[in-house]
Amino acid sequence: MFDLKPETDVYWCTADVGWVTGHSYIVYGPLANGATEVMYEGTPDTPHQGRFWEIVQKYGVTLLYTAPTAIRMFAKWGDDIPAKFDLSSLRLLGSVGEPINPEAWIWYRKNIGGDRTPVVDTWWQTETGAMMISPLPGVTEAKPGSAMRPLPGISANVVDKEGTIVENGRGGLLVLDKPWPSMARGIWGDQQRFIETYWSRFAEQGYYFAGDGAKKDADGDLWLLGRVDDIMLVSGHNISTTEVESALVSYPAVAEAAVVGAKDETTGQRIVAFVILRAGQEETPDLDAALKAHVAKEIGPIAKPKQIQIVQELPKTRSGKIMRRLLKDVAEDRAVGDTTTLADSTVMDLIKAKLPHANED
Repeated sequence: MFDLKPETDVYWCTADVGWVTGHSYIVYGPLANGATEVMYEGTPDTPHQGRFWEIVQKYGVTLLYTAPTAIRMFAKWGDDIPAKFDLSSLRLLGSVGEPINPEAWIWYRKNIGGDRTPVVDTWWQTETGAMMISPLPGVTEAKPGSAMRPLPGISANVVDKEGTIVENGRGGLLVLDKPWPSMARGIWGDQQRFIETYWSRFAEQGYYFAGDGAKKDADGDLWLLGRVDDIMLVSGHNISTTEVESALVSYPAVAEAAVVGAKDETTGQRIVAFVILRAGQEETPDLDAALKAHVAKEIGPIAKPKQIQIVQELPKTRSGKIMRRLLKDVAEDRAVGDTTTLADSTVMDLIKAKLPHANED
């Protein structure tokens, strides 16, 4: 999937080494394959916002593997920053950690890959032990935002709540329906929990299910929708937080967005969006209405956020994942839960200070 040439490539996975991507794709994966690799500890903006691209230029990095949330952050900082560095050594870009929205995919390929590199968006989980779904460079004609097809030897599908495989053009729950290399065999000291968590939902069919939603397009290619927990039920309609976030990010002024469903007495849940603007963009009186109208146009009126809050930063783990449960706590006017895994625990204080009371529109 990385098309690694050990004799000539310089590989860099930017994940935190303590997370699963770190030990899988920084330590034993690359080293077992004889890779020459970069290891970096620190933030992407220290001592300056071009730090990653300075490293790519200095060491001639050819294969870069990073997270969509980092890509959106780089886009927020501006196209001019990577443009200052020679990134011509790069020949393949990878994405991991959460679904990548098409706008981030296109920005990544254009501004980092020079409009010439393959972009391989990978889906996998801690429990799967390795990548399960990804385009193959030089083989797959990739679609921006799609993880495409299972890798050779892997069998995945999308099913409805009863476990019936859905037709192309439909969405549902992502399952692995045959055994695979590197699959987990249990949870240490608690085998029953392993069975209940991953195998009970579709025990009759024998499918592995760990909580992600997905849809098949007309060609049968897979598009990840994020955690099923992140599916909102608004007036009887299932709406994916990922789809609303992607619609918001497709608006020219927006760099990044996080969406949660908060309890609502009338509609069951209401959509609350937290938005970061691109560098140089300012919050204007008509921006709120413009963003809501844009989402309604992209997805439909039912997906229009009830509240939109412009923020400077989002709560993220060190590996770059957005902690939506903390945003939900704020949106529902609850005490914020455990913030120990955040890269910056002060972010939640800033968001809480700015957010109007949950019942305000």
